[in-house]
Amino acid sequence: MKFAYRFSNLLGAVYRHGNLSFSKDGNSVISPVGNRISVFDLKNNKSETLPVSTTKNITCVGLSPDGNLAILVDEDGAALLVSLITKAVLHHFHFHKPVASVRFSPDGRKFVVTKDNVALMYHAPGRNREFNAFVLDKTYYGPYDETTCIDWTDDSKCFVVGSKDMSTWVFGAERWANLIYYSLGGHKDLLVGCFFEKDSLDLYTVSQDGTLCVWESDTELDGLVLRKTQKTKQPVDRDEEEDEDEENRGEREEGQPKGEVIRGKSDGPAEREGTKNVRYKLRSKNFFNKEGNFNNLTAAAFHKPTHILVTGFASGVFHLHELPDFNLIHSLSISDQRIATVSINSSGDWIGFGCSGLGQLLVWEWQSESYVFKQQGHFNSMAALSYSPDGQYIATGGDDGKLKVWNTSSGLCFVTFTEHTSSVTNVTFTSSGFVIVSASLDGTVRAFDLHRYRNFRTFTSPRPAQFSSLAVDPSADLVCAGAQDSFEVYIWSMQTGRLLEVLGGHEGPVSCLCFSPVQSILASVSWDKTVRLWDMMDSWQTKETLRLTSDGLAVSYRPDGKELAVATLDGEISFWNPQSANQTGSISGRHDLQMGRREIDKITAKQSSKSKSFTALCYSADGESILAGGQSKFVCIYNIREQILMKKFEISCNLSLDAMEELLDRRKMTEFGSMALVDEGVGDGDGVELSLPGVRKGDMSSRRFKPEIRVSSLRFSPTGRSWAATSTEGLLIYSLDGSMVFDPFDLDLDVTPSSVRRQLRQSEWAAAIVLAFRLNENALTQEVLEAVPFQQIPVVCSSLPDVYVEKLLGFIASVLERCGHLQFYLSWAQSLLTQNGQKLKTRSGAILPTIQSLQKSIQRHFEDLSKLCDWNMYTIRYAVAMSKQKGVKRTAEEALCEEDDEERSDSEVMSEASLEETDMLM
Repeated sequence: MKFAYRFSNLLGAVYRHGNLSFSKDGNSVISPVGNRISVFDLKNNKSETLPVSTTKNITCVGLSPDGNLAILVDEDGAALLVSLITKAVLHHFHFHKPVASVRFSPDGRKFVVTKDNVALMYHAPGRNREFNAFVLDKTYYGPYDETTCIDWTDDSKCFVVGSKDMSTWVFGAERWANLIYYSLGGHKDLLVGCFFEKDSLDLYTVSQDGTLCVWESDTELDGLVLRKTQKTKQPVDRDEEEDEDEENRGEREEGQPKGEVIRGKSDGPAEREGTKNVRYKLRSKNFFNKEGNFNNLTAAAFHKPTHILVTGFASGVFHLHELPDFNLIHSLSISDQRIATVSINSSGDWIGFGCSGLGQLLVWEWQSESYVFKQQGHFNSMAALSYSPDGQYIATGGDDGKLKVWNTSSGLCFVTFTEHTSSVTNVTFTSSGFVIVSASLDGTVRAFDLHRYRNFRTFTSPRPAQFSSLAVDPSADLVCAGAQDSFEVYIWSMQTGRLLEVLGGHEGPVSCLCFSPVQSILASVSWDKTVRLWDMMDSWQTKETLRLTSDGLAVSYRPDGKELAVATLDGEISFWNPQSANQTGSISGRHDLQMGRREIDKITAKQSSKSKSFTALCYSADGESILAGGQSKFVCIYNIREQILMKKFEISCNLSLDAMEELLDRRKMTEFGSMALVDEGVGDGDGVELSLPGVRKGDMSSRRFKPEIRVSSLRFSPTGRSWAATSTEGLLIYSLDGSMVFDPFDLDLDVTPSSVRRQLRQSEWAAAIVLAFRLNENALTQEVLEAVPFQQIPVVCSSLPDVYVEKLLGFIASVLERCGHLQFYLSWAQSLLTQNGQKLKTRSGAILPTIQSLQKSIQRHFEDLSKLCDWNMYTIRYAVAMSKQKGVKRTAEEALCEEDDEERSDSEVMSEASLEETDMLM
């Protein structure tokens, strides 16, 4: 069970490349991240990465109208049909060429794929099981250059395709007599978007030079007439056929000979039968770049019910226009990078933007002019990570100089610190969990407060130094950082910020620092093939010096502080007793890395792996196993006692990254060497754009490079139920929570679900719980616990055997994360801890991950409920204030009514008196 970790979530990256899509209800946005898909729930503020991946980076995503299916296509044209309900791959398909766009028809019966200058229409997968889920219906020819965009009419009768040859082609999804195809011009640059008007054949086309053309059709959708099937082929004049070839190319049906193409003309069979062909005319032409500051239009989206057109530009500006009058609603700059994709949800309220340059994902509500969602990952490699003591947060540092804090429950970043001016090399939480300390190559170590979200301490050295390692002691009083250029370790006071001591003695760069969890002893490992143990309580003297066989790269203490693990340059992991300074064991893991061959390598992967080693180590929460990762796509987990490899985790299968394959692709080899050695500039090549340092815009010397797969940092969660790794792909989290593993405990023939339920019927609560844990099925255990009467919980807790108390605590901690019965399970936890506290205290080291997991679950519910209670208090106060105000108004109105009554009575008395006087005078 402890090695049954499954991929759980991908953090640190929210968007890379491709098109964004909103779910059917409009509350979730689907974003391609590398070769994976992430779903961001905007209502509940959560993210989830689907456990499916393509072989290369995803370039386009097609979502079915009902929101149940998605087609993912990568750079090479390999496609996956994925169910968004079961989150499983249903079908594999290969289009054999890069695909520009995928679009389902509104009725969900067909979808169109464009590749090169061809549009392919397929039957959409239905409810019936088929051997081949993608059945080709028609192949459409027309454009002379690559296609760029697709749109369908609302009734799925026609679709339009835009191309790089500056033309727009309207095709009929059926064999219409008056519309087979229609070609539109009018642009001077490639098409970025083409959109049908609602319930109409009218068109809007947008090109890259910022031109909008409005096309008006003389025929309604109801005016399309199906062509009658003709048994005999009518002769066609040769001159007419040559004219057709020069003007347009038509539509080819599946199963026809290669040369046989069905063509239509303006005076074709439709007009001979008396039906008028569809005609288009240019109604108006509008320009976005009216001020003369030319800016490429890079993305466009149109919402048909509200007639809103959203356009994104290379400068990070987007415009909202109302069509067809081209009225500007508003314009805003959301980034300094190119907007790669734009999408609008079904209601038309939210607009999603993706910027691939910085990895930004934004959702904007245009009516209130506010952000609904705003996330950005590390746009360069991630270098370090650290878990908070309760396992609820993860802090990451990257080569972009940013420090981000992520919530493990929601998978979203909630604060970003940008004070560092160079790469962040290491981060760590203090024991309180509210302070993050980071080291950077800019020569500073900074401490950040998570209460006020500010940098409250900055530690510097007397001489400028690049800090590559960091450690904070368990009491959070001392901050230590190792320099890679001066070979020294600097110690500061967290309280005063002063430099206390500079530890010298290493003869090479200090690669890693680690404090003992139980005492104030610092372990430092260096390239000088030594590990030094420094006693912080005894004038910072060197307590022990451990001699290594090669350069030291990483060091880690076991959670109980009784063992030390060191990774060296020769690919070995050695284990030491820090008390006696003796080596207790070693693991040779060089062959477990299985390094791939880079495109520019001139030696094989087998030979290059001899120079690779582990660069990151981490003990599990119970100290029985150790995680190791380095310059490879694999993370290895070893059993320390047996010193054997237990499991290898492949963190990525993305072939868009370098060093993924063991053998080079011979198709890329020439007589002069690999094609990867040819620098083609920025262009349209694969990889990541890399600018010169300090250049923000207009870098004419930028180049593209292919990122190499590697693991830079590893950490186990304090709860023991998950671990995280920072890699080229992002922050990967592997968890036990999603795995379905049958792992019985002390099982025999009498332990069955029926026997468990029999004990429940006999009110033998403790026996039923013991049997359920022996069978170890979570659903059955939860059923047994929820069947126990609330009054019997203390009695059951007191009668449980000691071995099952810890198991029950761990189960309650895991159930609390997803269950709504808070008071019930909190009563279980309180009774268990109250009645078995002394017994559990003797095993505090082993039970610590369980207690931390329980604390994490309680803390999360506390934060959610406290926010809800605060809102309720504000609502009640507002209601009371409004009722008082209404009461004051009511009393004032009553007083006014009384005054009116008095005045009326006085007037009546006066009128009666005047009447009497008049009578007397009469």
